[in-house]
Amino acid sequence: MTETAVLRQRTPQEPSAPPRKGGLLAGLLRTARPRQWVKNILVVAAPAAAGELFTRHALTQLTVVFVLFTACAAAVYLVNDARDAEADRAHPTKRHRPVAAGQVPVPVAYVVGGCLGLLAPAAAAWLCSPAVAALLTAYLGMQLAYCVSLKHVLVVDLAVVTTGFLMRAMIGGLALGIPLSRWFLITTGFGALFMVSAKRYSEAVQMAGNAGATRALLTEYTTGYLRFVWQLAAGVAVLGYCLWAMEEGGVPHTSVLPWRQLSMVAFILAVLRYAVFADRGTAGEPEDVVLRDRALALIGLVWVAMYGLAVANW
Repeated sequence: MTETAVLRQRTPQEPSAPPRKGGLLAGLLRTARPRQWVKNILVVAAPAAAGELFTRHALTQLTVVFVLFTACAAAVYLVNDARDAEADRAHPTKRHRPVAAGQVPVPVAYVVGGCLGLLAPAAAAWLCSPAVAALLTAYLGMQLAYCVSLKHVLVVDLAVVTTGFLMRAMIGGLALGIPLSRWFLITTGFGALFMVSAKRYSEAVQMAGNAGATRALLTEYTTGYLRFVWQLAAGVAVLGYCLWAMEEGGVPHTSVLPWRQLSMVAFILAVLRYAVFADRGTAGEPEDVVLRDRALALIGLVWVAMYGLAVANW
């Protein structure tokens, strides 16, 4: 007993294995990142902007597109976690991921991810349109390339993540055959870049003096550069939105109030409020920032109401 106690004292304590919650199916669900599914609500952006959201056909198609995009995202997460399983086991938090913890075997993650990646575009071609299937295929190819190498390339990593958000916003319009306006693409694209670069900036600020605690690429960026990117993106997004709001297309509005122009106030306030968290270095996941800050959520609701009234010309 004494020798055993001495050996235990001399042996460095290893971090205990993370607990396995549930079985294989629960592990696969956790690997699919259900918290990230809220991002896929962006599929309604183009139909909402065009005022073609509340019809049976639109709701049915958008529900299908939401599910298919979620399946594609889950496929990418599964393949990514399977590739990074060995490295994740040495990470203080990522070691709790189901694949790294052994709850989901690596071969199973690859197989399920591959099946989802093949079935989702095929189902899109059958249930939606070839354009939707093509966009999902492009999304999968881009994200898999990101997992393999692009996430290690400066600037390109920002462009890839931003494009993923833009694809979410575009796919609803493609599914319903809605033309995508230049202002929609500019505002959505640079708005996404604003949030992505703000998140990277926050990570860089938080990891200062703690190298190795997060993604290695952040050591290649400077906080000054990332600040420049999110400030530039915010400015272009605001400019694009204001140009849309001020452009009447030669047709005078017949609504009670000029909601298009008034919505600029709410949009700019929302960007300024989000920039507070970016500047502090606390802008993490966009959905967390929006949902946790009541003022930002309220401003967002006001903007949605004004935007909806503008589209409906009420």
